[in-house]
Amino acid sequence: MQETKELNALFTLIDDPDEVVYTTVTEKLVGYGKPVIPNLEHLWETTPNEEIQERIEMIIHRLHFTDLQSDFTEWVNSPCPDLLFGALLVAKFQYPDLQTTPVLQDIEKIRRNVWLELNSFLTPLEQANVLSSIIYNYYHLKGIELKYENPDDFFLHKVLEAKKGNAIANSIIYQIICEKLEVNARIINIPKQSIIAFFNSEFELDESNTQYRDQIHFFVDATNGQAYSHTDIETYLKRIGASLDPAYFVPKTHPQIIKHLIGEVAKCFCKVEQEYKQQELLQLVALIDELIV
Repeated sequence: MQETKELNALFTLIDDPDEVVYTTVTEKLVGYGKPVIPNLEHLWETTPNEEIQERIEMIIHRLHFTDLQSDFTEWVNSPCPDLLFGALLVAKFQYPDLQTTPVLQDIEKIRRNVWLELNSFLTPLEQANVLSSIIYNYYHLKGIELKYENPDDFFLHKVLEAKKGNAIANSIIYQIICEKLEVNARIINIPKQSIIAFFNSEFELDESNTQYRDQIHFFVDATNGQAYSHTDIETYLKRIGASLDPAYFVPKTHPQIIKHLIGEVAKCFCKVEQEYKQQELLQLVALIDELIV
């Protein structure tokens, strides 16, 4: 963006000790939108003062976050919010300059390898065996314990790069591949688990319907690709003291999946100096909640 007198004046006020002045300057710079980021980055590079650099970084972060809110609004309001695109938007919270092409290429490689092994004569269980074999054995995607120490465990590009992710990230990758291959498998609401349900061929998502259990053939653990029967799931629910609630078997919509992902990522930013990131992520959760009501 071409520098103007007003922009230069705002830059000189970034180091003002008065918080009111700094807040006003920040709001005005955020009002310029993303085009002002290169100017701020140049200012950061030519500023030796670390405190001023931190302020510049915060302003750049605010600009990216404002843009991300608009992207999420557009995504949720689109006729068919794409799950992969939604997951990449979550990653852009921490990695605003994320290049999506390598991610799309990795997903396409997995999809193609699974597609080569599928045919119309396979049963749903045989399809699941192919999917699990390619994703976990051939591609070597590993499941790791769900912890909140490293947000990268939730971001698809980092999971695909490291070939290891927690159950939430892995389940999203699994569902993305299934959707690209028109396999009727969806993430469902089993408590404290990321479980993929394989539905019968007549399955169609109807948000007013809660009776999905009878349409499910079996279940797959997104951590490692292991298949579970209805009896296995019932045993698990009894063990944790949960009733056989029909709501557990309702497939999550894409916005619901992404809302859950964002909420889980927010738990990674619990340190005092990171609290602003947690609050921003919770704002995104609230934004999606508002839009899907």
